[in-house]
Parts: sequence; C-alpha cells; structure tokens
Amino acid sequence: MPRFSVIVPAYKVQAYLHECLESVLSQSYPDLELIAVDDCSPDACGSIIDEFAARDPRVRALHLPENRGLGRARNAGMEEATGDYLVFLDSDDTLTPDALRAIADRVKETGEPDVLVYDYARTYWSGEAVRNKVAAQLTEKGPAPFRLADRPGLLKVLMVAWNKAYRREFVAREGLTFPPGYYEDTPWTYPVLMAAETIATLDRVCVHYRQRRQGNILGTTSRRHFDVFEQYDRVFAFIERRPELACWRPLLFRRMVDHLSTVFTKPGRLPRAARAEFLRKARTYYRRYRAPGAPVPLRSRLRHTMVHLGLHRTYRVLQRAMTLRRRTAKLTSRLLKAVRAAALQLHYRVQLRLPLHADQAVFAAYWGRGHGCNPGALEAAFRTYAPHIRTAWIARPEHHPTIPPGPRRLSPGTAAYWTALARSKYLVNNVNFDRRLVKRPGQVFVQTQHGTPLKHMGLDLQEHPAAARDMDFTELLKGVDKWDYVLSANRHTTLTWQRVYPGGYATLEYGYPRNDVLQQATSADVTRLRALLGIPEGTVAILYAPTHRDHHRTQRSTLDLERVLRRLGPRFVILARAHYWHDGPLAGGGRVIDVTGHPSVESLCLASDVLLTDYSSIMFDYANLDRPIVIHADDWEAYEAARGTYFDLRSFPPGAVARSEDELIDIFATGHWRGSRSTQLRTAFRERFCPYDDGHAAERVVRHVVLGETAGLPPFVPLGERCPAPSAASALARSPLATVPQPSGPRPVTESH
Repeated sequence: MPRFSVIVPAYKVQAYLHECLESVLSQSYPDLELIAVDDCSPDACGSIIDEFAARDPRVRALHLPENRGLGRARNAGMEEATGDYLVFLDSDDTLTPDALRAIADRVKETGEPDVLVYDYARTYWSGEAVRNKVAAQLTEKGPAPFRLADRPGLLKVLMVAWNKAYRREFVAREGLTFPPGYYEDTPWTYPVLMAAETIATLDRVCVHYRQRRQGNILGTTSRRHFDVFEQYDRVFAFIERRPELACWRPLLFRRMVDHLSTVFTKPGRLPRAARAEFLRKARTYYRRYRAPGAPVPLRSRLRHTMVHLGLHRTYRVLQRAMTLRRRTAKLTSRLLKAVRAAALQLHYRVQLRLPLHADQAVFAAYWGRGHGCNPGALEAAFRTYAPHIRTAWIARPEHHPTIPPGPRRLSPGTAAYWTALARSKYLVNNVNFDRRLVKRPGQVFVQTQHGTPLKHMGLDLQEHPAAARDMDFTELLKGVDKWDYVLSANRHTTLTWQRVYPGGYATLEYGYPRNDVLQQATSADVTRLRALLGIPEGTVAILYAPTHRDHHRTQRSTLDLERVLRRLGPRFVILARAHYWHDGPLAGGGRVIDVTGHPSVESLCLASDVLLTDYSSIMFDYANLDRPIVIHADDWEAYEAARGTYFDLRSFPPGAVARSEDELIDIFATGHWRGSRSTQLRTAFRERFCPYDDGHAAERVVRHVVLGETAGLPPFVPLGERCPAPSAASALARSPLATVPQPSGPRPVTESH
C-alpha cells in the first residue's frame, strides 16, 4: 500500500501533461502511485500516459471510454486508489520539488489528520510565480490537528481539490465524490472541510498553479456556468442532512453570493444573451438560501444587493459608472504626477543656482533602501570624525525606520531631496544617484561600491547581454564622470574598477567601511546578536546568502534548506538571506530563520558561525572574520557563461566547495566545513582579498576626503595581528557538535580545490 495516490485527470492538455507527470515521479519521496486518467482526450494525452506507465511501474494508466468531465474522471481515479492519502493534481499544474516529502512529514507530525491543506503559487508564462495571497491562513503555529471551527479562516483559501491531501479512509467513510459539471470543486471542498474531524496545515508551496493564456475551462463562454447553482444545491443539501453543521449556513450563504456575483462579473464567462437570466436565477437562490448572520464586507455589499434584487441593467449601469470613475481617477492622477514632476525639476534648477552648503553631506545606498553598507558606515564616521558636517540620508519611506538618530531623513523625489542633491557638498552612494543629478563645481561624489567583484561588472557586461539586459553603457559612463573618489578593498578590486569604470576619479584603497564593524565587534556583541535573532544556544548558525542569477527569469534557491537541516539534525540552524532581487524569502519557519529583511548584513555575519554562499561577494567581506566559508557551486558553468567571472572560484575558493546538495550536506555532517584544508584555503583567500579591512577604513576615508589629510592616516594592521570576535561555535570545535554521526561505508568526496 503506497503512502500517496496521486490522481491526475487529463483532457486536451498534451502540451503540459509531460511536465505534470514528471513533477510527480521525480519527487524525493518515492512511496506513491500515480493514477493518470485519460478522460477520452482527443489529443495525445492517452499515448503520453501510456509512455509513462511503460517506463515507471508506479504509474497506472486509466483510459475512460467516453469523456466524463473533470469530477467524474477524479472519481474513476479514486476507485483505483490504494494509497493512505489521496492527492489530486490538475494535468496542467505541477508539484514543487520535495512537496510530497514535506506533506508526508507534516502528516506524520500532526497525527494522520483527515485533511492536510497546503499552499500553492500561481505561475505565469513569463516565469513569474505569485504565492497565494491568504497564505497566512496556513500557519503551522498553534495546536494541530484541529477542526474547521477552530480555524474558520481556512475557508478563505481557494476552494479547490488540489491544494489538500485527504486520508482515503476518511473520504470512503463520508462517501465523498465529485459531481458532474463545472465548479465541481465546490460541493467537494466545503463538505470535506466541514466533515473532517482532524485538519492540519502545511505552510509551504506544494503546487504551481499554471495560469494559461487560453484553454482554461472556466474562462470559456458557455451556458455551462449555470452549473454553479446545482453545485450549491448539493452543498446546502449536505448541511441539511447534518444538523450539527447548521452553524456554517450563514457563512456558506455569503460565499455563495460572492461566487455567483464573480461568475456574473467575470468577462467572457456568460453568453451575453444569458446574463439577465443568470442574475434572475441568482436572485432566486439568494432568497432560497438566505441565512443572515455572516457579516458582508463593505466592498461586497453592492454586489450582494444586486444579486438580491436581480437588477441586471442597474448592475451594468453602476459597473460602467464605476469603470468610468476609475479611469477618470487614473487620468487625473497621471496629470497631477506630471505637473508635480515638472514643478520639482523647476525647483531643482533654482536650487542649483544657490550657493553650496560646505557643511552638508547626503548619503544613499541600494536605490533608496535603508541605512547600511559602505555609505551607512561612512555616514556614522562623518558624525564621529567630522561632526561639523550635517548629514542626511535618502531612503524610501518604508525604509526610514532603519535610519539611526542623527541624519536628516529624506524621501526620493521630494523637494527636500532635490534641494539636498543640489546644495550638499558631499554626495555618498554605493550606486549612482538619479541620472538627472547635475554635478556642480565644488561638489564631491564618493562612490563606495558594494563589494569585491567576482562577476563581471561595468563595461565587461557588453559581452554578456543576458546580464546587461537593457543597460545603457553611454549613460553608465556619464555617471562615472561624476565620481571624484571610488573605494576599494584590495588590489584586485582597484584594477577591475579602473578598467570597467574608466574615469578621472581617484581610487582610495583603504578597505570597505562596512567591514569595520567585523573587526571592532566583541564576543558580547556576538552573543547579543544571536539572542536577538533567536538562534538557540549551542547550535551552529549557517548564514545562507546566495547571489542573483541573471540567466534566470525567476530567482529561487537551488537548495532545499529544510532537507539540509533534516539531514544535519537539530544542532544546526540556517539564517536564510535572499538577494535583494530575489523573488521573496528563501524559506521560513522552524530552524530556517528568514533574515532577508534584516537591515544589517554585517550583524548577520557576526551572529553566524559559517557562511554558505554560491558566488555572492559577501564571501570577501565574511573572510575578514576568519570564520569558515562553504561554497555551493552546483551551476558554476551556467553562471560563468551568463555573467562572466574574473577568476575560477572553484580553483581559488575561501573554503570547502560542494557541487551538489548531497556533497554540501556531507561537508557539514563530517566537519570538513572547518577542517584544516578549509582553513588553509581561507588563509590564502584572506591574504589576497582582505589586506586593508582592519577596522579603520571609514576613518581613513573621512580624514582624507573631508579633513584633507593624506599623511598620518592610521597604518594598516597586518592580518596576523587582527583579532576579530570568534564565533559562538568556535568554542565548541572539539565537542560532538562539530560533526553529525555518519553511517558506515565509503564517504563521497566533499572538498574540491
């Protein structure tokens, strides 16, 4: 008896069926049977199913003699199912990697519930994936399993069959089946959730719900959309047979009215001649099942009133009036924005003619994000070493909380913003300011950059169009011409910047100010930061910080962090920090702590015991801590071809290199992540890339740029004399925490160099 019976009905989906079936059979949890139901499809679905059945004994091909529709095709699959749990998957959708393993683990953890509800993401032809907007309802916090009455918010999740796993014995006991017709999920999902004695949730995207441009059944114009009425008859009949469920009647009534109004208002569903008839029938059902008690949101009251009264023409007039109002508001908004932009540029031109303020400096980082990186460290240093300079920080309003007391807060695009750009003597950024910035005589632009380059940058991107995208290289060089100083942390960086950003600036090879704190922090700071992040005492904290992939349309981690932690055991936790161009957090919950939104990456470095990255420049900064670094280079060839790199990281890494997830797990499980070979590699890496980051970079920059001092600056502290704060795990290096017990037998190679 398999753990899961995955039922996939197929009808006119030959273009998507292969990907769907493959997503099931490639699951890391193999204990399943795949029942593929050919609903008498006129295309190649039947032969595709037979091909899969011939190559994998877990596939059971079921060919129906006539087309029965989605609901009855699912019923046919259920009759053949032998698994503990039923999982339905539409044939144009896919399971996400490791979905069944996560479902199996959660089912076991919550005591074999009748129903497990998991999450999904809508996927578009562009590659964009958008997670369910009410994913908060699937939180795993609180007792589990539970009944629907304990978590009624589950009814806000899309009422479909394919975002749940059902215990087969529960389905058989309740006699649950799918009805014929459109909207067959409605009389299935409501009874399932209301009848279930035990329900659990899994806060994880397990299904990618394909949004097809054409071919979606519910998107076709047909009178079959009238089937929705019979489906609600079945739902209310189910409640009438069970008096104990009468409490759900008001809420179901409201959901029915919402659903009927949606069918009516969605363009392209109902034939034009049938719209008035549909609304009249909706009025009948409103009166038939009316059950006051469930509050109707203000935004839905108009729709409910129209359904209640059945006013077809009135509804259409009001709808058109609202559409006209929205369009008028949009046009007015555009005009106001244009007038405001013109007024701000006039204001800026006036400010450019007024004297510079020699005692003012304006800072920004990462296109309006919060206080941090090299500009953040310099802003603090300005207040320490040049207190006569008044500082201001530019950030979008949502990032203002990250700005410490001291600098004036400015929002991009405001009059104060343009005034600061026009009249401040010092301009500091790790990217360029607005391209409309006019660099005035007497202004000093300090370009701090934001990392040591491994990947190609600047003019080198001309050879890599996938990475350059629509970069305007002429505009880029115009920006470079505004720079007076460029910061560098090592000779490699200096030589690279001068070649890929050619200009008349002076290079300050003083180290990166953002790394000063890595040398200045104490063991007490490390302990405090770990407590703030919720890192359990006595655990090894892995900071996982991958970089951006220019050759991917969507940015997702190639690592299954939950699987990695399952293999390593409870002695490890992961601080997961996504790149700022990443599509959402990498993970969250349990021992994977999402720190993507944390304002200080330097604090995360100090709190962690080891860095896990791929090709991110964070490795050059982290090396200053002299803590272990592990490289996950599973797609180096693709990355190097798409982006270009300045050296082969695999030949000169800062530590152990893993070429697969299993190798990575082995590196941590055996302790090679901080072995002698990893230490040797890190030492050579630090000598090449960390000669100047000794904790005094910001002081050198301020004293040179602002105070005019070029002699007598703090001498560089040699690497051997630096004493960065040790990690929490370094004190436990000789304890059992260092390794994970290994099974007997040969061990694969874990370190590459």
